[in-house]
Amino acid sequence: MEQRSQAESALGGAAYGMLFVLGVAMAVVGGFTHPAWQVGPIPASATLWVLALFGVCVGAGRMMRARLGAIVTAIGWVLVTMPFTLQLGPGDLVIAQGAPGYMYLYGSLVALVAAYLLSPSSGGGSWLMHGYTPQEPDVK
Repeated sequence: MEQRSQAESALGGAAYGMLFVLGVAMAVVGGFTHPAWQVGPIPASATLWVLALFGVCVGAGRMMRARLGAIVTAIGWVLVTMPFTLQLGPGDLVIAQGAPGYMYLYGSLVALVAAYLLSPSSGGGSWLMHGYTPQEPDVK
């Protein structure tokens, strides 16, 4: 079993916390700007947000060398985006029905699953723990 110092554990926790905040920030900005730009019938802004979310989640998973990096970012995005789909009393929606809303919501969910699958499942520590190599236990 690996032993990490308190500083390494704190640094890893802070990195995952920032990835969560990044997912939240992308959800807030993307939720309000996804219908901003269309090229004919194609919701271009929503498509760009889907690709950006995919890239950030894959990058987080690869930099942390674990699928947890992609998952934490995705959880931040989902926790903000799902309430955006709820209709309030007066009928206001942040993510409305229509091509941009469907592309942003369902395309992003597919992108999150793909990012999870393309992230490494294990790798002996994150890029923050440079120089660390896993040790095999002594079997006697």
